[in-house]
Amino acid sequence: MMEPLPAIAEPESLTQALRRSGVLDRGRVCDVAVESSQEKLRSRTIRLRLTYDGAPTGAPGSLVLKAGVPNRGGSSSSTARHPEVAFYNNVASIMSERLVPRCFDAGWDPGTKGWHVLLEDLTDTHFIATTWPLPPTMQQCESIIQTRARFHAAWWDDPRLGVSLGIWRDADVMDRRLRSFAEQFARFTDRHGELMSTERRELYERLLQRGLHLFERYLSHRNLTIIHGDAHVWNCFLPRDAEHGDVLLFDWEDWGIYTGTTELAYMMAMHWYPDRRHQLERPLLDHYHATLLEHGVSGYDRHALDEDYRLSALWQIMRPVGQEANNIPPRVWWNNLERALLAVDDLGCRELLA
Repeated sequence: MMEPLPAIAEPESLTQALRRSGVLDRGRVCDVAVESSQEKLRSRTIRLRLTYDGAPTGAPGSLVLKAGVPNRGGSSSSTARHPEVAFYNNVASIMSERLVPRCFDAGWDPGTKGWHVLLEDLTDTHFIATTWPLPPTMQQCESIIQTRARFHAAWWDDPRLGVSLGIWRDADVMDRRLRSFAEQFARFTDRHGELMSTERRELYERLLQRGLHLFERYLSHRNLTIIHGDAHVWNCFLPRDAEHGDVLLFDWEDWGIYTGTTELAYMMAMHWYPDRRHQLERPLLDHYHATLLEHGVSGYDRHALDEDYRLSALWQIMRPVGQEANNIPPRVWWNNLERALLAVDDLGCRELLA
């Protein structure tokens, strides 16, 4: 049985939210029906069909409500808002370009830790490129990379980073993360030792030894931006035709501040097998860099991008271990592990650990 809908889904609450956002200047929502519902590990996404009394022609006929699943996830602090709520209220709300879905309401209850975001329904105008795990076409990849570059450029070295937008992580935080990962990795090798050759174990051990040194790239606080945090291609809505604008990036539960190449390595180095990467990786990195320059980024040359990408690809080998520790199915983490390790070899990432 589905959990009760959040209070924001009540007709009167929706009416007020749409009025505050400027899309409902008269009339009201009189009925709400659930058209579909999908539950994931930390959230559920519900498509709502709205019926109005006296509303204007342009009022949205449907909305997408994303909300937390009770007793699963949410912020670790009763005083901190949920990351996706903070993103739509603090980041998306002040962007000049429309690169994310429009949000009509985003709320967080510090008492219950319940949260929600109320988004435009893009079902009729946008689509997800492929069925997981198939990669998109080259043209679709270019569109996705271009939107990511435009988003990154909009926040590149913005003085508000770590002040009013996101937080900076210090070396102590990274040290704790590395120690925690060392424990995860020990459990991982206990359970899946047959997958981890001596050479692979040595790679991880060297990464743990050199991790704080590699983290100095981040601690420079230069050439950093807001990143999505889960930037695979299935978190992108592509327009069905040019009339409906740009690729839109959604699912912002893991956003933060880091190098933009973190997104690119996650998209390509961890999710693509070598043949696909060898065909598309360099052209897409070129396209990303050219788009950054076109949108005002300076002092970040193509060589710097390559070095950041190699480092980002190296960091990716931690993700599959963390996924396994969080009960992500083997069909996900095992393929990610093998592809990430192949990318480390192809890109010469071991040199970074010398």
